[in-house]
Amino acid sequence: MQNNKIINLLGWLIHLIGYTLVLFITSILFKKTIYVDSSNFYIWGFLAIIIIFILNRTVKPLLFWLTLPITGITLGLFYPVINIIILKITDLILFNHFQIKGIFSLFFASIFISVLNALMDKLVVNKVIKGVTK
Repeated sequence: MQNNKIINLLGWLIHLIGYTLVLFITSILFKKTIYVDSSNFYIWGFLAIIIIFILNRTVKPLLFWLTLPITGITLGLFYPVINIIILKITDLILFNHFQIKGIFSLFFASIFISVLNALMDKLVVNKVIKGVTK
């Protein structure tokens, strides 16, 4: 029982650190689209990821169900818009420390973030957690 809690905490921490790295990579590649405050860069990036993580667990499922018909009609092309909404909410919460600009480049940045997160989950997080549980 205690071991499962440690593994879950370790998995959660690895997710957050990995997602923070994904956000940093995205903010470097899409400089004019996603801006993370350079003063205490890691703290603001980590805080942004915690907010995004909480929004993904609470608001995103609701947005997904509300926009399911539009997502179905567009064959899934509307799904990155949900990610853009989550990023915009984070932008509103963190004010000048995390800024989102543009719409078309943000669409591609959102897809890039989704792909990197999926790769990180599959290649890093799942392997580390499986290695710990052995």
